[in-house]
Amino acid sequence: MSDSFSTRRQLDVNGRRLTYYSLPALGERFDISKLPYSMKILLENLLRHEDGGMTVGREHIEAVAQWDAAKEPDTEIAFMPARVVLQDFTGVPCVVDLAAMRDAVTRLGGSPKQINPLIPSELVIDHSVQVDVFGRADALDLNGKIEFERNKERYSFLRWGQKAFDNFKVVPPNTGIVHQVNLEHLARVVVEREVEGTLLAFPDTVFGTDSHTTMINGIGVLGWGVGGIEAEAAMLGQPSSMLIPQVVGFKLTGRLPEGSTATDLVLTVTQMLRALGVVGKFVEFYGDGLQHLPLADRATIANMAPEYGATCGIFPIDAEALNYLRLSGRSSEQIALVEAYAKAQGLWHEPNSPHATYSATLALDLGDVKPSLAGPKRPQDRVLLEGVQENFHKNLEGLTANRKPRKESLERLAGEGGAQPQAEHLAAKPRSKIRIQDQDADLTDGSVVIAAITSCTNTSNPAVMLGAGLVARNAVKLGLKAKPWVKTSLGPGSLVVTDYLKKAGVLEDLEKLGFYVVGYGCTTCIGNSGPLPDEVSKGIAENELVVASVLSGNRNFEGRVHPEVKMNYLASPPLVVAYALAGTVDIDLTSEPVGHTADGKDVYLRDLWPSNKEIGDIISATVGPELFAQNYADVFKGDTRWNRIASPEGESFHWEGSSTYIKNPPYFDGMTMHVGSIQDVENARVMGVFGDSITTDHISPAGNIKKDSPAGRFLIERGVQPVDFNSYGSRRGNDDVMVRGTFANIRIKNLMLGGEEGGNTIYHGPHGATEKMSIYDAAMRYKADGVPLVVFAGKEYGTGSSRDWAAKGTNLLGVKAVVAESFERIHRSNLVGMGVLPLQFKDGENAQKLGLDGSETISVTGLQDGAAKTALVVATRADGSSREFEVKVLLLTPKEVEYFRHGGILHYVLRQLASKKA
Repeated sequence: MSDSFSTRRQLDVNGRRLTYYSLPALGERFDISKLPYSMKILLENLLRHEDGGMTVGREHIEAVAQWDAAKEPDTEIAFMPARVVLQDFTGVPCVVDLAAMRDAVTRLGGSPKQINPLIPSELVIDHSVQVDVFGRADALDLNGKIEFERNKERYSFLRWGQKAFDNFKVVPPNTGIVHQVNLEHLARVVVEREVEGTLLAFPDTVFGTDSHTTMINGIGVLGWGVGGIEAEAAMLGQPSSMLIPQVVGFKLTGRLPEGSTATDLVLTVTQMLRALGVVGKFVEFYGDGLQHLPLADRATIANMAPEYGATCGIFPIDAEALNYLRLSGRSSEQIALVEAYAKAQGLWHEPNSPHATYSATLALDLGDVKPSLAGPKRPQDRVLLEGVQENFHKNLEGLTANRKPRKESLERLAGEGGAQPQAEHLAAKPRSKIRIQDQDADLTDGSVVIAAITSCTNTSNPAVMLGAGLVARNAVKLGLKAKPWVKTSLGPGSLVVTDYLKKAGVLEDLEKLGFYVVGYGCTTCIGNSGPLPDEVSKGIAENELVVASVLSGNRNFEGRVHPEVKMNYLASPPLVVAYALAGTVDIDLTSEPVGHTADGKDVYLRDLWPSNKEIGDIISATVGPELFAQNYADVFKGDTRWNRIASPEGESFHWEGSSTYIKNPPYFDGMTMHVGSIQDVENARVMGVFGDSITTDHISPAGNIKKDSPAGRFLIERGVQPVDFNSYGSRRGNDDVMVRGTFANIRIKNLMLGGEEGGNTIYHGPHGATEKMSIYDAAMRYKADGVPLVVFAGKEYGTGSSRDWAAKGTNLLGVKAVVAESFERIHRSNLVGMGVLPLQFKDGENAQKLGLDGSETISVTGLQDGAAKTALVVATRADGSSREFEVKVLLLTPKEVEYFRHGGILHYVLRQLASKKA
């Protein structure tokens, strides 16, 4: 490696001498004193990987050292993370791709051993457990049993991967959520590693195949979510190409008031940053308020970076970070290394440290944070607790405008002494009578049918988890119970959480309200909420009720939580408990009783809510290093279920042709060493015209597979019964299932069909005939006709999870280009990585304003083999008239152009490796 600026220095720590690349030494040549913390991490990364200009040269280092905060990003640099973390939904297709690449590199004349992670790559199985069983003491065991039965084939494949690949480890099921395991155990903060015979110390940095990888930013580790495609390239030693970002500074002052939680804070921060606009930017938190924010609160804020749109939301290394390392059982040697390195590099933060220069700034007094929720379908749509009822009614109007009462409801109303003229009232406010848990109950619009303490965001935070436990304790003392129609669940982020809830004596109280531990994973937040009780489902269907969920998650996009639940509100764990008691969101919890005692006295939320001191005292008494030490002692070992799973041997995987879970993907079929060029798109058809905020959940669902969907029909044809369908997320290792699930979300609206919900389109045949059919079926017909496809969309296309299948499926459907008003960062990158061209309308333009309805034939010209910054789109109508408009070509760096010429990033890496003939 080169060292043009002579920055290599020695650091003595723990009685050992380590080499590091000194930022203060570089500071003797450039004034880097005002560089943001995150920019210093990038700068060190460049110093350490300088190679004479092949990937990193002097000019790249100088560009970051002389960073202009106000400048729009236009300079490309290469970033190489220290490690990669994966979860199983995205991790399985990653390992499938690596196995396929072993086969492909062999065909190209290389060796299977060339396909191996070159940096530590750790996969945590946390996305597969579903809430099939709830509200009972054996829920955890039974859900675990079902999980292993459903996923045995996938888990066998991962066990093969752990044996076959170097630098690859798997954290088995029932351990915790990937981001919490990363925070509590996997994160190094500062890495010590031998590189080419030299013992180096450098900052821990990470790519994760999940958007919420940013949670690790809370402890000063720079990392963010990437698609599986980009993660695989990093695992294989390929640096990630990126533009030097702008950095937004977020100043925090004061401290949280009584009654407000870290969840309320993060929902406030998310709303503020979304309003500012931080897509593609880094966000850094600074200010006196940091000293009043425990590490868990910082991690909660950092976790939600995808929701506020930033690449990362990072906090510096300081005394609180060291406190957390001690608390979580890290070794004294590691803690000493972190402190010594951070101070030597100027990365250490003191409360009175001068802040950096930022591209823009925001400020928030923590004392102004109020109890909040977000919903009913976007994380950034914050609503004050006192305004939830009004928010519910406002959103209900749009969802019930065309609803008609069912015949059986009208007959029942008449039988109860009603009259037919009351039908209009029933349509406005219907109710379904059900019998559940030996009780008669009424389901209405706004009934909370799911109350879930779930997800990485909040289940990592002792304050809100123990706060929920104390709310439950107080409710139990007053004789309150959750409403019988509420599906209650508790999905702790790690085994440590269960231990401190037990130690505090509040797990039993949570269980008395139905919040039994159902599993260690994302559960409801990822759409693994499981089925509703039959009585509840029938009641919802009877009157087309608009029911709600309240979950302590980070995502509430349409169709994500549960297909029968149209309103979903994000909330703190204590508020999840409160809404389970109330049983409805059609209530103002700040002024109306949450329930009643046995003798009829009103009980208000304020009667149940613990004080900040009470929560702080219970944290001090229950959360200690011993809990972390005992739970992570054998974290990679797994339980008897895991270790009983048989797995194949060998460097190359033996593909089973009959498998509906694991299949050799077609990306490398017929691949040669020849590199193509970027061609114009000619005479394409429009597959879909979509509006704003189309998420990766809309494009590539992770939830249930409907039996009458293309994917469902495919599975049934292969002898898989609907009860064994599992989820789309669990079948990401099989492209036949996943391509059929692309654009198959039940809530996606194709404007070619007037905004009708469901994954359908209009097929335009070769002789002018048109036919409505599923997007998959239409795409296959177009492919047989030799017709390429394009997609039109609005703003924020591809928001949400870092889901590589949203790009892979788009590619396999035959889509050559996506034209949108704007793209979310990760999805745009994934499209490029899969050889799908992202194009952006000019400001103020979209398909509707240009008069496009999807019936046109589309050509994209002037790409100039990727050299063009703009291209011309010609939309030709059936009558021969046409509309021309210019679009931006979003191949943002020379490296992306090169990837695209190869057909995608994995093809590029394969050719690079095969050319070495190792």
